[in-house]
Amino acid sequence: MAKKKIDFGKKLEEIVEAASKTGADTSLYYMTTLDRYNTQIKLLEQLKASITENGMTVEKEYVKGRVNIVINPAITEYNKTASAANQTVQTLIKIVQAYNDGADMSSAAEDDEM
Repeated sequence: MAKKKIDFGKKLEEIVEAASKTGADTSLYYMTTLDRYNTQIKLLEQLKASITENGMTVEKEYVKGRVNIVINPAITEYNKTASAANQTVQTLIKIVQAYNDGADMSSAAEDDEM
């Protein structure tokens, strides 16, 4: 069975649509968090491409010309960015849920972030 490719752009549009229905999309807190999430997704795509291109290990040359094979540093950065993106999307979900529950986050949440 072929693996179905996920359209992240479409999924992101669904998140924005859900936020729009609750009014969360008018919040500076929401918009800056969404922008951060978009950046993280782009970074993840670039890191994934680098890992695919260069492999799981790379050569590292030391001062005296000695070469060692090490884990590709892009893997570590990918994992860090993926964790950060997961936290960012959780924040987006919380913002939308708060608006959906009728909370006025326009001043409280933005003041907390400043």
